[in-house]
Order: sequence, then structure tokens, then C-alpha cells
Amino acid sequence: MSVDLEIARAATLKPIREIAAKAGIPEDALEPYGKYKAKVGLDFIAAQQDRPDGALVLVTGISPTPAGEGKTTTTVGLGDALNALGVKTMIALREPSLGPCFGVKGGATGGGHAQVLPMEDINLHFTGDFHAITSANNLLAAMVDNHLYWGNGTGLDARRISWRRSLDMNDRALRSVVSSLGGVANGFPREDGFDITVASEVMAVFCLARDLPDLQARLGRMIVGQTRDGKSVTAADIKADGAMAVLLRDAFAPNLVQTIAGSPALVHGGPFANIAHGCNSVMATRLGLKLADVVVTEAGFGADLGAEKFMDIKCRQAGLAPAACVVVATVRALKMHGGVAKADLGREDVAAVKRGVVNLARHVENVGKFGVPVVVGLNRFTSDTEAEIAAVQEAMRAQGTEAILCTHWGDGAQGALDLARAVQGMIESRRASFAPLYTDHVSLAGKIETIAREIYRAASVSIPSAVAQKLERFEREGFRDLPVCIAKTQYSFSADPTKLGAPEGHVLPVREVRLSAGAGFVVAVCGDIMTMPGLPRHPAAESIMLDGLGRIEGLF
Repeated sequence: MSVDLEIARAATLKPIREIAAKAGIPEDALEPYGKYKAKVGLDFIAAQQDRPDGALVLVTGISPTPAGEGKTTTTVGLGDALNALGVKTMIALREPSLGPCFGVKGGATGGGHAQVLPMEDINLHFTGDFHAITSANNLLAAMVDNHLYWGNGTGLDARRISWRRSLDMNDRALRSVVSSLGGVANGFPREDGFDITVASEVMAVFCLARDLPDLQARLGRMIVGQTRDGKSVTAADIKADGAMAVLLRDAFAPNLVQTIAGSPALVHGGPFANIAHGCNSVMATRLGLKLADVVVTEAGFGADLGAEKFMDIKCRQAGLAPAACVVVATVRALKMHGGVAKADLGREDVAAVKRGVVNLARHVENVGKFGVPVVVGLNRFTSDTEAEIAAVQEAMRAQGTEAILCTHWGDGAQGALDLARAVQGMIESRRASFAPLYTDHVSLAGKIETIAREIYRAASVSIPSAVAQKLERFEREGFRDLPVCIAKTQYSFSADPTKLGAPEGHVLPVREVRLSAGAGFVVAVCGDIMTMPGLPRHPAAESIMLDGLGRIEGLF
């Protein structure tokens, strides 16, 4: 059994009603799912809308490496530490996807003494939100094929259907399929495919909608394909939006859980940041802001993906303005960016740290472009040496910020108190002057170029003529003011996952663009990015099992 799992099982959980009371949520506003998790009623949430907002703190990270950075762990540790300082704080996280849990990561609820619990439930089926999103996605797919079968009153061209089915699992065999085989009774054979649920536009809609009417309206605007003359056909045209909203109604209420230290945490929604916008739901974030003085939230992968999309998409659409940002790093990960192999990370290598710290410096500088003050949370490992730590701290002083050592994995809230004090100071100083990277009225191609230049430091963007024509068509149809969501590798500032550190002068290749009219953004697919991942040679699922007492083993 892993250390993380041992710590989680040794924790004494409080009944969820006690956690709710600490957050200011009355028991009659809860829909309990067992003893330790509950949904917060939508009526209660609606009644909080006139309350003032607390401060929003974003936790992001460097470009991820196999060495690990601990972004979720830091989000939890920081929230616990702020509560320990007497600042009423709530944590807002995404829900884990089954794909990575059984594929590579093996869990996404933090670690050590900075975890959200019950860990096994959250990492697996939790309250069924992802199943509801999968079902809503596939209901629309079924209704599209049914619409074709029963006369196709919209004139939808079967060759131009863009809506795909979904599954919350890594399954490369389903990326491209042919459906409706077997004869006339089974419909019209056509090419089809599956995306992982977190890449579905339904997930993005679910996470960006402000309330149930907004949810159904966004679902209705989702485009399922085109007619022969290029006219878009939507979910509302297929008359699927109402039933989809019904499937999502209960899931749409945020989930309340707790940390090991007893801090209230809202865990809701879960789009990936490499293929979607990478943030938890607007519903959960806004609820936290109404109930707490500070909300600590997380954006997926590195700041070039998650933080950029958090600010340019989520904050823009939801009217949010972060007061501070933490960029998470480890000495081990910086050494990997400096060219050290994973097997050699235990040996001191100050030169490699100095080479790799450019990745951290780039992310810190990029976050500053949004007008948000930044501090670095440096997760300490026992193998880190004083000289290596000093190299990171010196580099961050040159950036005009500080790198604060954190030991919350082993010490819980006490290990993140210095980071919490620094964040509290940034909030109280009111230094933030948040603004998105680009205005609404810039062209779609111009928005892609702005992100490529300012965040990725690309020399240029390659947009093939067919892709450029699609962008122009989106603008003619009235979507020029939408933000863009770049889908690319999380491992590099470039579209090449092998280019670590802080590459610049590269070309960003835009392979495809997709209009997510319901979510309210345009996706630009750059390089070889998959919306349905595959399992590795030895998936984490091989080590997950039940012990003799029926308890889950191997999830961490």
C-alpha cells in the first residue's frame, strides 16, 4: 500500500454536515452521497448571488515532467494553511477522470497530508457526474443518427457530422470507427469516433455554465454538423438540448468534500487543459467565492495551458478576477528540464537546475502579463540540496518574486504557512490588475498568434489555407468575439513534447480548428494531440485491485 493511501486511510473524516456548517452551508441545502460527500443544492446557491465575492487564488505549475510537481497537493496544502492562519478558505478542484487514473497518474486528489477525501471515491465514480456527462454526450450522438434515420428534416450531411461519441476511458481503438453497420434497419453507415469524456464539449459547457437555463441554452448551441451547403446544425435543431439538460441537472450541483485537515473543498467538473480549458466548474468557483474569504483553485498542466485558459476563457466568461497566483515547481522537475534523466535526479546537479529554471521563469513572466502577482511554491524533496534550492531562489529573485519552500506533503498545513502568508500579503496589497491577454474583437487568427507569441514564444504560426478558411467562416457566422482554446502537448511551450526548458523561435502548427459554440470558444488543435488518449504499455490499472477486506489497493 502506498504512503498516500496509508495517510488517507489513517485520517478521521468528519460528517459532511460538519464540513458544510464550517463553510456556511446549512444541512437542508445538502444532498448527501453517503457520510462524507454531498452535493450543494442549486436553490441555496442561487440565494447567495447578492453576497460579495472573496479573493480568488490560482495555483498553476511549470511544464509537467515525469518527476512530478505536486500542483493539486499544493492547492490543498495552501488552502489548509490559510485556514490555519484564520482566513476562511475553500478549495475548488476538478474531478479526476477515470482515463488517467487507470492509465498513468493513478489518482488526482493530492498527496501525503495534503489530500481531499474520500480519496478512493473521488478518483473513481464519485457522485456520477462524469457518467451523466458521458450519457448526455451520447444521447445527442444517438439522436443525430436517429434524425438521419427518420428523414433528416434539417438536411444534415452525414459526411459532415462533427459530433462524436464519448467514453471516460483511455481507449485508442475507439478513436476512429464506422457505425451503423449491419443493414438498413441499423441506419446509415458512416465514419464516427470517440473522445474521452473530459474532451467533450458537454464537459466544457457543464463547467462554464452559470445556471440551469444557461446550461440548456449552451447545450442547444452546440454544433453537430453541417448541411451540404455549409449551414450549421445544432443540438437544438435536433431537439436534444432539453433531454441533455435533464440528464445533467443533478450533476450540475457542486460536490462538497473535505481535506485531511478538515477544510471544505468543492470538487466539480474536469476538462483536461491540453485538449480543453482545464478548469473546474464556474458553479463551484462562484459558490466558493460567495461563502469564503479566499478560494484556492487549480488549473491543469503548466501555466502556458491551464493558467492561460483559466484567465482568457473562464475568467472572461464568468467575470472573475484572480488576486494572486502560485506557480508550483520542484527541484527534481527543473533538473529534468535541464536535461537530467529521471534515474539520475537524486544526485546534486546545480548546473542542471540553472539550465532548467528557465522553464519556471518563463511561466512566472507569462502569468505577470495578465496583471496578476505571482509567487513560486517550491515543493521540497528529501534529495534536494541547499545549493540547488538556492539556485532556484536566486533565479526567482531576479524575476522579482520569491520561491518559497513548501513541505505540506509531509507536514500538512504547517508546511505551507510561509506560502500562505505570502499569498495573503498579495491579496491584502491589492496589487492585481487583471486583464485577459487579448480583447474580444481581435480576429480568431490574431488571438491564436497572440497566445503563440506572448505565451509560447513562437516565431510564427502555421495556419494552412483550409484552416484559415474555416476561421474566416466562423467569423462570418458571428463567432469572431469568442476566445480561443489551444489544444497542444502539455510537456513543452512548443508543439513538440521533446523540447523541454524554454524553447523559443519555433513554429506553432495549427492542424485543425473546431467551433465549440456552446462552450463559447474556438479550439485550435496544434501538432499531434489526441482527444482520445491510449493506455501505456503497463497501465496503472494493472496494479489496481481489491485486498482481502474489499478495500482498493494500487490507486496511488
